[in-house]
Amino acid sequence: MKTLYLVRHAKSSWDYPHLRDADRPLNDRGEKNAPEMASRLKQKNIIPDKIISSPARRAMDTCIIFSDILGYSTGKIIEDRRIYHAAEEDLLEVIKETDNQINSVMLFGHNPGFNWLAEGLTGEDLGNIPTCGIVACKVNISIWKEIGPGTGELVFFDYPKKAQ
Repeated sequence: MKTLYLVRHAKSSWDYPHLRDADRPLNDRGEKNAPEMASRLKQKNIIPDKIISSPARRAMDTCIIFSDILGYSTGKIIEDRRIYHAAEEDLLEVIKETDNQINSVMLFGHNPGFNWLAEGLTGEDLGNIPTCGIVACKVNISIWKEIGPGTGELVFFDYPKKAQ
């Protein structure tokens, strides 16, 4: 059994129209929500074995905030450009490359790919994963190459505006 965490980047700023999409920073709400959501994971004693992030600034900034709060070395974060604007199949390929000694992986990235992946794995209708939303899935596999549609079970779906 493996565990996959999908974390959509926190809310980003549109205040800088000259920036490329990949370079947009977090806005004030994103800067507030990311530590709050990371703290919720810390309260559950969740520290992933491996973290992989989209290289987009908003995803990496969110990832670094989570890593700092969870006690995961930022030097161990893996950036993978395939996560940026990825389809479900692309995300699955990234995950399938994970060493089988790793039991839990946390990805930081974007919708709609994260939504498609979460719903495909679990069969659950999640609607929309909001910014800084977290989907946790137990994946009924022994090696990461086996991950695919229907192999996951939703453990929790949390997001900033969800009542605690």
